[in-house]
Amino acid sequence: MLEKIREGSQGVVAKTILVLVILSFAFAGVSSYLGSNTGVPAAIVNGEEVSASELENAFQNERSRIEQQLGEMFNALAADDNYMNGIKQGVLDRLVADKLIDQAASKLGLRVSDEQIKKAIIEEPAFQTDGKFDNDRYLAVLRQLGYQTTSFRNMMRVDMTRRQLLNALVGSEFVLDGEAKQLAQVQGQTRDIRYLVVDSTPFLSTATVSDEEAQSYYDANLAQFMSPEQVSLEYVELNAADMAKNSATTDEEVKAYYDEHQSQYQTPEKRLAAHIFVAATDDESADKAKAEAIAAKLNNGEDFAEVAKTDSDDQLSAEQGGQLDWFEQGVMDPAFDEALFALQQDQISPVVKSEFGYHIIKLLDLQASQATAFADIKAKIVAQLQEKKALDVFYGLQSKLADTSYEIPDTLSETAQAVGGKVQTTALFSRDNVPAQFNNPEFIKAAFSDQVLASGMNSDVIELAPNHVIVIRMKQHTMAGTMPFADVKSGISDRLKQDKANETAREKAAEFMAQLKAGNDTLDGATLTALPNLGRFNQDIDQAITDKAFKIAAPAANSVTIDTAALATGYAVIVVDKVNEAQGINDNLINTLKQRLAPQYSEADYRAVIATLKADAEIEYPVAE
Repeated sequence: MLEKIREGSQGVVAKTILVLVILSFAFAGVSSYLGSNTGVPAAIVNGEEVSASELENAFQNERSRIEQQLGEMFNALAADDNYMNGIKQGVLDRLVADKLIDQAASKLGLRVSDEQIKKAIIEEPAFQTDGKFDNDRYLAVLRQLGYQTTSFRNMMRVDMTRRQLLNALVGSEFVLDGEAKQLAQVQGQTRDIRYLVVDSTPFLSTATVSDEEAQSYYDANLAQFMSPEQVSLEYVELNAADMAKNSATTDEEVKAYYDEHQSQYQTPEKRLAAHIFVAATDDESADKAKAEAIAAKLNNGEDFAEVAKTDSDDQLSAEQGGQLDWFEQGVMDPAFDEALFALQQDQISPVVKSEFGYHIIKLLDLQASQATAFADIKAKIVAQLQEKKALDVFYGLQSKLADTSYEIPDTLSETAQAVGGKVQTTALFSRDNVPAQFNNPEFIKAAFSDQVLASGMNSDVIELAPNHVIVIRMKQHTMAGTMPFADVKSGISDRLKQDKANETAREKAAEFMAQLKAGNDTLDGATLTALPNLGRFNQDIDQAITDKAFKIAAPAANSVTIDTAALATGYAVIVVDKVNEAQGINDNLINTLKQRLAPQYSEADYRAVIATLKADAEIEYPVAE
């Protein structure tokens, strides 16, 4: 919806109404417009339902959009139920907002006439052929999307009515030149500063923390010490790659395989070609005549290389007497390839036509096909045979793994015995620190599934990689909760020591600041670093110093302003000597800032309107019993 606001702020909302409608509803369907829904609704907004099916369809549409955007990264995120539930909640919030907008538009008496809908359909490029409305195309697109004309028009009426309100909201927002200019002045301003960093590291050695202080901090900040849900698993694993390492092969097997498959171990024949080329032009007959004239020269005994240098249109090869490169069969243009591999060494072909023009080809040299020596290929064949044997065993064991773990779901002992493996275990891990060898979306999803955790059953067979599968079951499960004090005591002590060291640094910085305010620029054991023309987005110093430098009040004439800023490990004393006005502010910059601010203002307006409508609405989220 916020995308609609941005589009509207640029004046293009109404230009592609139908395309937006299709994108919005092609997957969600039109059930909410055509009839009532059964079951518990996802939400009830001022007495009007948002059906569960409408939510599910919209959620699947959003899921597909995110998956296309994130690619393989999405699989890892989708394994986290909390993440997906957050996405679904966001979709529901948008559906509720749409319902509120529809109701507000109805109260305001906003309507869309039949003529407006007809005009939108006629002007939609998706329904046009050669720039004109094509009724057959219109009906064909609707059939492809599964719509009837009446239901489609009704859907458009709802969406276009909603857009009337949104367009009015967007159209009422504007940015003054003064606002943009003021922002340009603030962003472009620079400051001449001096600063001094008081590092807290030297004070760490003298900082001490008692057990009582650590316990008090722990008790007052329990929310900081929440541990995530964790699980330890038992598992039985089958990996064809590991099986292949232990698969035995004899020299006789390897040699027999080599003899039976020698064609696989042949290096292909290669030919060194040269050509004289006549590039294709609009006059094909003239091109052919030129090529035949060159062929006549060669037939009369002229040297191929010399003719190539003078007559070939391929300037690069012409300098080399027409020589090209070594080619395997099937690499070049089919006509060229066929002619080249029909030649004997030093033989010249007749004129050959390709899609690029005409060629006269000479075979300069050839390398015959050769068999790779058995000794050179033996190791590769051994690996192939080991893999083949391992796969034959793997597929049989995979079936046993699936059958036994399903038939005896409350233990993995029999499963391990059936496949000749062993039951292995993992340490406790959370969704965020899965063991590297198991960091697979399907594994994570199964590890934290109800089947494994709530029911205590064996999982289904999980494919970690091709020919690498696993079945898991829960060994230990700890719910998210507060970590024991003993486990976090050391970290708390380190944090409190740092805080105390920082406090000492703050006191030292305050002393330096007092000396500077008293007019003493010569500090005891410290020197200020001058930094003229500091910009707001400077990356050369700690950002906390930059931020503070631009929050300090501008100094009066012939004076300075001084303050301190907290850093991660210490404090900084900052002196602002001068504020420099922004340079280079022109109409182009102001217009650019206006274009940037307009959608931000419109988005803020939209959020405010939705918040107001929600505040005055009765919204329920029924729960199925």
